[in-house]
Amino acid sequence: MNVKALYNLYKQHPLITTDSRNCPTGSIFIALKGTSFDGNKFAKSALDKGCSYAIIDEKEYAIDGDDRFIVVDDCLVAYKEIAREHRRQFHIPVVGITGTNGKTTTKELLSAVLAEKFNVMHTEGNFNNDVGVPQTLLRLNADHQMAVVEMGASHVGDIKKLVDYVEPTCGLITNVGRAHLQGFGSFEGVMRAKGELYDFLKAHQALTFLNTDNEYLMAMAHERGLERIVSYGQDAMAQVRGEVVSCEPFLRFKWAAAMATSLHDETTYEVTTHLIGTYNLDNMLAAIAVGLHFGVSPQQICHALESYTPANNRSQLMETAKNHVIVDAYNANPTSMSAAIDNFKRIHVAQPKMAILGDMRELGDVSKVEHQKIVDMLKVSGFDKVWLVGEEFGKTDSPFRKFNNVDEVKKAIATDTPNGWYILVKGSNGIHLAELTKEL
Repeated sequence: MNVKALYNLYKQHPLITTDSRNCPTGSIFIALKGTSFDGNKFAKSALDKGCSYAIIDEKEYAIDGDDRFIVVDDCLVAYKEIAREHRRQFHIPVVGITGTNGKTTTKELLSAVLAEKFNVMHTEGNFNNDVGVPQTLLRLNADHQMAVVEMGASHVGDIKKLVDYVEPTCGLITNVGRAHLQGFGSFEGVMRAKGELYDFLKAHQALTFLNTDNEYLMAMAHERGLERIVSYGQDAMAQVRGEVVSCEPFLRFKWAAAMATSLHDETTYEVTTHLIGTYNLDNMLAAIAVGLHFGVSPQQICHALESYTPANNRSQLMETAKNHVIVDAYNANPTSMSAAIDNFKRIHVAQPKMAILGDMRELGDVSKVEHQKIVDMLKVSGFDKVWLVGEEFGKTDSPFRKFNNVDEVKKAIATDTPNGWYILVKGSNGIHLAELTKEL
């Protein structure tokens, strides 16, 4: 069955499930595979529970004479092709976002800004991979006026595969950094992978929103000869310009713009956010640049940015009964870890300071070196107390207290009972440091 026929089937049954435990009546089950499961084995069960059809890619699981089984070459490819065909039914602006750090926060900020004027469909949570992106695209409906789609990657070629289904009409790369090096192979591999979004935008003469402060993004844009650009950054020549006013503890910044398409004056606006971290200035300016391009007023933009409150363990300040806890524990890599430490140093009202930092995963051969660099940075940070969590930090030459896992940290908190501290909590999601907020 070709993609047109599959999509026609989807239009008759516009609900797809990939979980045989959740089979709404009349839905279509797609048998995806994972490292520890094979959806083909559950196709019959999905039909028995109420699905109208089961798309499989292993013929032996089809029952002879039962036309509810549809055999394809690859279920994941079929899923993405159905999603792309659905996306092509909507002739609306689609903003594609990728980057090493900040892509989820930028997606949230950008969506909040655009929602001041448009009905926006955007990626929910962190659904930015091979399975999450099709799921996102299939949420598009006739009421939506714009879409914002986040795309993640851990190998060269990942963004190309995703962008070919998303087909963005414009896009941005937040930054490139030293993350997922085990998959990318090197920092150059990171740049090649993220640059696959630029490749698509160039090939389709689509608009690029470009951070002029980032030398790597500038070089990548120059290499590809990108011409349709809206620039943002702290550079005086950027079309959208901003600077940090304060980070005590929340980011407060000023911005101005000179974009012929949407803003002609040089009025300066000031925004007080609910986000921790001077590094979030770039994310804010990206949201402003996109908003202005699509005609959102400066007043609406400021309102959206001031109203946005993080709730996803990213750049989030939590005031507990005992402490002020800065939670940035969804992800970590050398670039974001260094930025978080540097920002924590700048918050002068935060006294005394404690940092609980977890391993940065998927760094491959450079893991030991990168973790030692963070330890060396911490040695001169001036923090009153530092706890390190995980096997990789355990291998470093460090004067700080070390823990094998988060459970050991919980026991230490029960004994030490920190009270009245400002505490930075950051590490890769797999270290589970977000669990500590209940203890602190």
